[in-house]
Amino acid sequence: MRADCASSDKPLPAHDLEVITLVGLAHLGSHFFHLVLPPLFPFLRESFGVSWTELGLLQTVFFVASGLAQTPAGFLVDRIGAVRVLAGGLALLGAGALLAAFAPSFALLFPAAALMGLGNSVFHPADYAILGHRVSPNRLARAFSVHTIGGTLGWALAPVVMAAVATGWGWRPALLLASCLALGLSALILARKSGLETPSHRERAASGAEPGRTTTLAVLTARPVLLCFVFFALQAMGVIALQGFMPLALGKLWGTELVVAATAVTAFMIGSALGTAVGGVLADRWPNRQAIIAWGLGLAALCVLVPGHVALPLPILWVIAALTGALHGATTPSRDLLVRAAAPPGASGKVFGFVYSGLDLGATIAPAIAGRLLDFGLPQGLFWLAAGVTLLSILAALAVHASPRPTAHPLGAGSPR
Repeated sequence: MRADCASSDKPLPAHDLEVITLVGLAHLGSHFFHLVLPPLFPFLRESFGVSWTELGLLQTVFFVASGLAQTPAGFLVDRIGAVRVLAGGLALLGAGALLAAFAPSFALLFPAAALMGLGNSVFHPADYAILGHRVSPNRLARAFSVHTIGGTLGWALAPVVMAAVATGWGWRPALLLASCLALGLSALILARKSGLETPSHRERAASGAEPGRTTTLAVLTARPVLLCFVFFALQAMGVIALQGFMPLALGKLWGTELVVAATAVTAFMIGSALGTAVGGVLADRWPNRQAIIAWGLGLAALCVLVPGHVALPLPILWVIAALTGALHGATTPSRDLLVRAAAPPGASGKVFGFVYSGLDLGATIAPAIAGRLLDFGLPQGLFWLAAGVTLLSILAALAVHASPRPTAHPLGAGSPR
């Protein structure tokens, strides 16, 4: 990391701005591909005559492949550098979309989805390694916030773009467009490679200090790293439960129409994006990041309980949902800095990859529990579930602060933190 960092009150240096923009665009591409296939489901169903369940399995394959490959992708980042891994991940997304665009049968969409899932696995370890090495320390939280906002924009753009192109020209051209987007971003990252390099893997290779299995296991099973993993899993459970099941729960509790209730999720996501922007500035200016997490998530947990216990007019429901999202979002830059602090030099890729796979675990568990609550006629329980896991995640974050950082010595020299 450069030592000659400018004051956080001055405009961003051109280098910082370029790095943050490029990594934000790459993360937009990642989240765009999360929702590349679902808008095409009606068209694929008509083309191949398959069930909704079979179509849903495509998403399952995507996220299982992504979750399983995320930690290995982190190891690859630490071994060969983040830029090549990031460009390769974007290329795999493009290749998967290209394969899907020319698939003659429905069965071939599954390897295409797996290929895209493998491509998606690289972004968290690669993106955070690049930002951690290349952005001025006093702007790092804001860089993390832009990274998160880029992903949110990818989620917002994909359904509109894919559905519009598929409606006008067909689902195959829509996938070709997605492929061009990913391959174009991959080429852009490679073209700007010199400004995005992460040198720690070269330094370790030069020193001959390659971590062995025992050392790697010690890093990933260190108490701070495991607590970060638990924190991410709990966070994902709360957010996925709300995003996927809040409209259904509001309908069962207060008779709210599904389409109307779904706007509360939109308000939550908009609030989250705005809160993330504010949280980046806050985390750069206030060093006590655990306090930001505790206050933000504690207040968010209280807000979550309100629509589960009071029938709210629609404008008030929007406000509460947006406020909940904003409070959640405001903690995300501090959350990412928490993980960075837990990672020893030279191991940020594998630590970020491992910790972020906790999101996949939480996202896998939450729907089953939330669905069970609704099946048992306990829609109010959904809000208690979201509030409960959010409060538990605060305890995990505070415990990370109290834990010793994993030793970095066996891993060799890394970039200064």
